[in-house]
Amino acid sequence: MDFLPDAIVTCILVYVTNAKDVASASCVSKRWKESIPYLNKLVFPRNIFDDVKRFSPDEIIEQMVSSINKLEELVVYCPFSGSCLASWLSMAGHSLQKLELKMDDNLIDLNSCSRKLDSIGAATNLESLKLWGVNMTRGPKWHTFHKLKNLEIVGAVTDDSNLHAALGACPNLSNLLLLGCEGATDVFIELPHLEKCKLDFNGLGNCSLTVNSRNLQHLEVQGFSGIRVLETQFLRDLIIANTAGRVSALDFGKLVALESLEMRGVQWCWHAIHYMLQLASEVKHLLMKVEFTGDFDALQPFPEIDIVDFFNSHPKLTKFEIHGAMFAALCQRNSLRNVDSRFMIPCLEEVVVTVRSPLNAEQKMSTLESLINYGKKLRKMRIRILQMKSSHSSTDDFFEDICKFTHSHRRIVSIE
Repeated sequence: MDFLPDAIVTCILVYVTNAKDVASASCVSKRWKESIPYLNKLVFPRNIFDDVKRFSPDEIIEQMVSSINKLEELVVYCPFSGSCLASWLSMAGHSLQKLELKMDDNLIDLNSCSRKLDSIGAATNLESLKLWGVNMTRGPKWHTFHKLKNLEIVGAVTDDSNLHAALGACPNLSNLLLLGCEGATDVFIELPHLEKCKLDFNGLGNCSLTVNSRNLQHLEVQGFSGIRVLETQFLRDLIIANTAGRVSALDFGKLVALESLEMRGVQWCWHAIHYMLQLASEVKHLLMKVEFTGDFDALQPFPEIDIVDFFNSHPKLTKFEIHGAMFAALCQRNSLRNVDSRFMIPCLEEVVVTVRSPLNAEQKMSTLESLINYGKKLRKMRIRILQMKSSHSSTDDFFEDICKFTHSHRRIVSIE
């Protein structure tokens, strides 16, 4: 091993990031041991110290971190103390660019969680910060992270003011991910350089959200009933979901750049659905997976939707995914009343239809046939049959009709 060229040793050590492997590599030869200080990444897996009795995890981590001259990336999934974290970051904080910590070993001890959060402030040159299991019911004492571009927090307990304070210390974020968060009710995000934002908040689904980020390109939100986005000129991808509550109030600017829209949830107010469909007139990919509408707790079916008006209002639509209620609304008796010889669906190439009920089978088959006939560029239609009750008297007949339809258009249609 001692006779390997420096370039090959360096190339090999780039792939040695697990702390246990690093420790083993230092025993291979004197040459390799002398190369350890030039590593730039260390990873401590969750159970790495299960069989270690002689030294504490804090001592081992501190020793290994201190042995590296310029540590750029540190990932710690194993338990650690707040005082130990402060010690590591005092040594490596000046060079550290990426930091990932699993902090959920003791969420009940608020003082311990606060110390850990506060200690992160020593790594002033961070470009990426990922935290797992965070108690943020006290605002972190951070100075401004001017270089931080990526912030990901999974499983946080927080509130409106402390979340706002944490985000305020990261003014130059371009990517923000908050998953499995709870405790906040009115979330306000004002980050001028933010391009990608994914938010998933637990609870009753009645949170409100305001986003003011002029460069926003991708927005995915879950768990909000009211959503307001002030700057939308660059927004290309939008996903709105609410599995626990009702989406009731939406306020967006003009969606001139929007290419993909996904609407998911158990219940949306109809005016919110109608509002988004009107705004997204230039959309190319549309997914509708909303089961019910209604302004109050009572779940209501979708009103009838005229298929001609719908596609005339969305002339650039190339992929359309229809689930449940939306498909039923397009399959009402009068939904095809405005069809004439000039009508066509100009850009539609792919349709995914989820069928859950044999009710109105004749109208549903007519709608499927219309999509084939008027979709001049249609090259793929997938029919998904989901949880259809076989006890219904017309189920077998409907399924047989779908099979015949699939056979007649087998180059385009398939059943899943």
